[in-house]
Order: sequence, then C-alpha cells, then structure tokens
Amino acid sequence: MQQKFEQAMALFDQANSEDPNRITVDGKEWPKELLYSHRMSEMLSRYAPDTDDAMRLAIHAQHIQRWKTPRDSYPEGRQGYFQWRTGLYKFHAETAGRLMAEAGYDEASIERAKKAVGKKALKVNPDSQLLEDVADLVFIEHYMLEFAEKHPEYSEEKWLDIIRKTWAKMSTAAQEFALSGALKLPEPLVPLIQKAISGK
Repeated sequence: MQQKFEQAMALFDQANSEDPNRITVDGKEWPKELLYSHRMSEMLSRYAPDTDDAMRLAIHAQHIQRWKTPRDSYPEGRQGYFQWRTGLYKFHAETAGRLMAEAGYDEASIERAKKAVGKKALKVNPDSQLLEDVADLVFIEHYMLEFAEKHPEYSEEKWLDIIRKTWAKMSTAAQEFALSGALKLPEPLVPLIQKAISGK
C-alpha cells in the first residue's frame, strides 16, 4: 500500500510540476500548483494527521493541473464563473482518478477520492468536508492576504462577506483549529477576521 501511495503522490507531483506559472517562496521557485498541493498536504498533516491514504491523495490533488482549465475558457459573468468551477471539479477528479488507477489503486478508493475532489455532498460527505476544511485553512494562511492585496478596491463590507462565506463552509472543528493558534493568520487581516466571525 505504501508503494502505491508513494507512486500516486509522485504522479501527482509530476503532473503539477508541468505548471508554467511560477512562484518564488523563501528564495525557491515552485510551479504554482505543485506548491499549492504541498501546502494542502502540510496543512492536512497539522489539522488531521491520522487521515487515511485515499483522502491524503484527494487533498494533494485538489487543484491538480488547474492551469489547463483557465477561467477565460468559460463565459464571463456569474453563471460562467459557476460553470468554470463545476468544470474544474470534474477535471480535477478525473485527473486524480486516472493517476490513482495508474498507480494501481482499486476502484473503491478511486471513487472515494474523486467524490471528495469533485466536492460532492459537502456538509454531508465527511471526505468532501475534510477537503473543504483543509482548502479553507490553506487559503486563510497562505492566500488571503495576497488576494486582499490584489483587490484594494474591495470595501470592508465586501471583505467581511468573503470571510464569513469562507468561515461558513468550514466545519466546527476547522473553525476551532483556525482560532487555536495552530494556524498562522494573516496579521494585517486579523482585526477584520475577528470582526467577521464575531457577527458584529
């Protein structure tokens, strides 16, 4: 089983290493989605270290080869955005499933991972909720401040709405983890986060 898991992870990393978009962190250049997958796995090891292999793979594959489905390949506007998101979920799930099969995983494990990566039955399927929790924790720790800097035009009310929507997608366990000191909150946004989740 360990050999299969390592082979699947290697296939995922190989696929994400093809990302032409590059990010430099602490002096090291990364393919963007390879870095994201490593951040997802690192967060999982902190948040739910006893997670089984099928879900460790699903969480590592959350954004697998995301650049192959660009936003501009769908119509503009809200409806186009949701079509793009739905298309992405399906693409990520199918790609993860194909690579897991290549590594020798059985159909049951593949379907379970695909269901989670495809964000199926959120709030009902514990696997999908775990993936959502980890994705939201990674967003808060690594990407929320960067997102804020890209959108200086957003009002405080808009930001409170974004934070509240993110918070609402998380389980109670993930919310508690975020406030426990185990998550590195983006310092400049802490007052805003506290205001958003206090409901004031």
